[in-house]
Amino acid sequence: MKKTLLIFTMIVFGSVANAQGNSSVAVANPNVEGLYATPSICAKILRLELSKLNKYSVYDTFDMEAVYDEDSSYRNKCLSKSCLVEFGKKLESDYMIAGSFDLLGNKIVITLKMIDVKNGTIYKSGLREFTNQEKELQRMTEIVLKEMLGVLVNTELVDRLKFDNDIITKSNVGKVSNSGPRIGVGVLTGSFYEFANRSETQGGLDIVPAISMIGYQLEAQYVGTGNFSALAEFIFNISGLEQGVFLPTLSILNGFRFGQSGWEFAFGPGFTLSRTSEGFFDRGGHYGDADAYISIHDIPGDDPNQTLNTMAGAHNYSVSNFMDTRGVVKPSTMFLMAFGRTFRAGALNIPVNVFYSSRKGGGIAGINVGFNVTKSKSTIGSGL
Repeated sequence: MKKTLLIFTMIVFGSVANAQGNSSVAVANPNVEGLYATPSICAKILRLELSKLNKYSVYDTFDMEAVYDEDSSYRNKCLSKSCLVEFGKKLESDYMIAGSFDLLGNKIVITLKMIDVKNGTIYKSGLREFTNQEKELQRMTEIVLKEMLGVLVNTELVDRLKFDNDIITKSNVGKVSNSGPRIGVGVLTGSFYEFANRSETQGGLDIVPAISMIGYQLEAQYVGTGNFSALAEFIFNISGLEQGVFLPTLSILNGFRFGQSGWEFAFGPGFTLSRTSEGFFDRGGHYGDADAYISIHDIPGDDPNQTLNTMAGAHNYSVSNFMDTRGVVKPSTMFLMAFGRTFRAGALNIPVNVFYSSRKGGGIAGINVGFNVTKSKSTIGSGL
């Protein structure tokens, strides 16, 4: 029992002696810019984190009031090395700590310096850039203090709070959006050309096979640098209004824009609604005019399918689905490819693209032009 009491007494007195032998340190109010936290709050955080390290005897704010009352300039304006040395001498502390907490853009920068009062020199210093998460100011201060004083730091905590300056993985770098209206003209080819020229009595459009196009393009950039952008493009078009027809399409494209010159390549699927019917083309003119389209809608009787197949089979014609304004509305798909360039005049962007929209049996080739005004360029980490 006496031996145990002796060991306990030695430990207690040894701990007290060790605490009494620690160097003293005082914290001056740091400079704070752009944050909600005040200099006095940042100083309290510094004192708290210093005390947790148990390496120094830390002056609290009450130990410093007498000096503040004597000279109020020490309270908020003591940041230079010479002032901190004088302040430390008045407090009779071994070290002084001061620094700055600054919001710069979208990051918080903490800079600390530890002054050796006796020698009048900077003993240690630390600096760290963090993401703009002011609610984590205490953990940020902990990291800078530990790194400055050579104490092991939780690397996971550092990774979660450090400022990420890797611009390649950001989605908004160098972003110039070309969202805006589009107008153009397209020439119909293949089965589209035949459908446009076919008479209305045979289910055709009976129009000139060159149609106007008016629409709107939306862009969403998902990868970007100063010289390259990868884009998701959504284009809604209505064609043929000037000839009394309504042909809507929606295209979803993956686009790539290169360099300051604005060259661009895009490709992707398109979707539309079209009317089709079963029928065949009477190439030999056996049932009327040569090359006339014979549709199931042209066949009278109770069993038009059987009659249609019999008529086609008699002359080795193939019955299939063709575009027909009298037919059933069905969704149809196409594949679109476009190549072009954006011309710039000040804040005005003028994208010009040639394109080809391909589907079974034909397609549409054409050119479209758009315009938009660049109001601003997005910064790293901003929304689209």
